[in-house]
This record gives sequence, C-alpha cells and structure tokens, in this order.
Amino acid sequence: MPKKLTPKAITAALRSVPRWKKRGRVISRTFQFKDFMGSIKYVNAVAKAAERADHHPDITINYRRVTLSWSTHDEGGLTVKDIDGAKMADRHAREQV
Repeated sequence: MPKKLTPKAITAALRSVPRWKKRGRVISRTFQFKDFMGSIKYVNAVAKAAERADHHPDITINYRRVTLSWSTHDEGGLTVKDIDGAKMADRHAREQV
C-alpha cells in the first residue's frame, strides 16, 4: 500500500492535475458531458480502469455532470494512487470529446 503523501508532496503532485481540488482528505473534479449517455460512457470507462488498478473513486452522476473524488481510505488521505487515478480520469475525459 502506498504511503500517505505529505502536504508538500500533495502540493507538488496537484500541479500535474491542475483542475483537481483538494478538499480535506480527498481530491475531486467535476466533468461535464454533452448528455446523460456521455456521462455514463465516461463513468464506465473510469470504472473499468479503476477496477484494473484496484483503486476506486467515489462517483456522483448528475445528468451531464460527473464528479469524481479520490482518497486512499486505508491510509487516511492522499497517496500516489489518487494522483494516478486523477490522471487516468483526465485521459478518459479527453477521449470523450
């Protein structure tokens, strides 16, 4: 299991995912798609990749908007796995456009 990142390491890591915001022990971002089915297609792609990585985000779907939140609950905060998950989610969002 990866170790929890220090505050300094979190600040540095967030530079690689600039649209993600830290809120407490999680990082989150809301994505917008052209319609509900675009949202579902995106969530399915993220879910498959998260399952392969054995690290899963919290997901909220609101019609055309999808909010993802990452945190490594076993570590009580953010790890490199969360940053990697955010990068993966960004890649899948670019593929949806």
